[in-house]
Amino acid sequence: MKISLPSKNFIIQEQSLGIHYYEGKDILDYMKNPELFDYENGYVNIPDKPGLGVDIAEKKVKQAAETGHDWKNPIWRKEDGIIAEW
Repeated sequence: MKISLPSKNFIIQEQSLGIHYYEGKDILDYMKNPELFDYENGYVNIPDKPGLGVDIAEKKVKQAAETGHDWKNPIWRKEDGIIAEW
């Protein structure tokens, strides 16, 4: 079965790489090869390794699991105090 996609970049538009509230805990921080997701002319190259082509920095993942996290969903408010959505 062949699936026709409306846009080849629909996935990358929903990414969260480099978002300010992930500082120090971005998905790239847990990869041995974060350059895999470097942008070039508005595109990310297709990996040429098996699977997703991602090499996980397992030691760093284990360290992060030991300390846990205290991340909370950020709440943005407009000038009148109502909650703003993403």
